[in-house]
Amino acid sequence: MVLSRRAVLFLGFCFFTFVFLTARTLRQPHAWESVPQAIGLGEYLPSNPHGSGASTNWSMAYNVSTGHIKPSPWVPRPNFVTGIPKPHGTKYTKRLVVPRTMEEDVAWIAEELPDWDTAIYVANDPSAPLHPPVNKGNEVMVYLTYVIDFYDDLPDVSVFVHAHQNAWHNENLFGGDTAETVRRLNLNRVIREGYMNLRCGLRPREEVVLARAWSEIFPDDPVPSVLAQPCCAQFALSKERIRTIPRSRFVFYRDWLLQTTLSDYITGRIWEYLWQYVFSGEPVLCPDESVCLCDGYGFCFGGLDNFRAFQEALELRDELQLEADNFAWMSDDLETTTNFGELDETLDLNIPPPGGKDHEEPLAAKTREVEALLENAVARGNDPRLRAEEVGRPWKDGDGF
Repeated sequence: MVLSRRAVLFLGFCFFTFVFLTARTLRQPHAWESVPQAIGLGEYLPSNPHGSGASTNWSMAYNVSTGHIKPSPWVPRPNFVTGIPKPHGTKYTKRLVVPRTMEEDVAWIAEELPDWDTAIYVANDPSAPLHPPVNKGNEVMVYLTYVIDFYDDLPDVSVFVHAHQNAWHNENLFGGDTAETVRRLNLNRVIREGYMNLRCGLRPREEVVLARAWSEIFPDDPVPSVLAQPCCAQFALSKERIRTIPRSRFVFYRDWLLQTTLSDYITGRIWEYLWQYVFSGEPVLCPDESVCLCDGYGFCFGGLDNFRAFQEALELRDELQLEADNFAWMSDDLETTTNFGELDETLDLNIPPPGGKDHEEPLAAKTREVEALLENAVARGNDPRLRAEEVGRPWKDGDGF
């Protein structure tokens, strides 16, 4: 059949229109492409290796031998429920999970926390009794490897901490001491909550949005606009909360970490704000600081207003201490200068002696105030009824924490 010139032109127009519209549809941006970028994760990556028209019910698995991602069965999102603590007085089994390098000293753990079982992974020693498959992804690789290794042999509570005993990101009330943090940790709260960030303080709190990595790690979940929780990748988990999630999903997460080309720094930063989503399903998990300190560690100030009053007193005490330290330093420096004849001793500078009453008395008074507030908070925290009342939890006679 011979087509007329008009028919040929019409069919050609239809063909090119079809191609144009199809190409435009296939390149429609994913929802997360328009999300504000953070920590360098805004580059485009396809969210489905089978193509944009394929089903999204897939997960990735990394084939070590071939170096390729392969599809694995879809796993539904878990249904997280509140845990039930054991009867009052019952002991919990508990384990510290610690990533370390061969160069880091963790002797403090046995000395400070002898009643805790430990799983100490040496990231850069393949011959160590516990070690990850590769030294990659900072603490993330060790945390995931522990869950995979011990999935069928978990204690009631697993606490994930860094190798160093003292760090700025530990609570100031514990002097930055990880050992003191762990000693005061209320395991009943961990059981109830399932997941608990060891840090209560919301400063610094960063709000991180993800693009590139989210579609790979959670291919079936829409990307949230914001991810937020207190820093810094130290948390506690109940056995029940871990097992709410199939072991295969943790294998899937670790496979992603094994194959990603992102740097260790970036992957560590990503997961710092993913743990709460993995174990609670909440993109933003920032509990009231006073509730966290009361129910989590036994410092119950009597409500948010009283806690803020304590914070103000503590900040003023620290300011007075800094002023006293600076004054003592300046006085010592001036005394040294005078002794060496660099200052005209006939000048009347009216400098009071170091540690004078102008600095000692206000500092001592404010220190006593802070100590009294802390003592009262601990006393309230030792009363299970007051503790439950402060955090809004039902309590009956005989209940523990």
